Amino acid sequence: MHPHLTLHRHPMCAEIIEEFQKCHVDHPLKKFFGECTDLKIKLDRCFRQEVNISILFFGDCVHQTPTCP
Repeated sequence: MHPHLTLHRHPMCAEIIEEFQKCHVDHPLKKFFGECTDLKIKLDRCFRQEVNISILFFGDCVHQTPTCP
């Protein structure tokens, strides 16, 4: 499962998101049989990298809790 694929929330992964969404449109049935799996793996890696970078910059306040500045 992946987070909502909104480009403005994931600018670092925007290109991969667009490719993944295009793959789903271009292959409505094949997507269920692994046609877009390679892009999904790239997207998951990108999201993980995004989180790691956020942790480096914002520490424990990654998820914007009320206690964070």
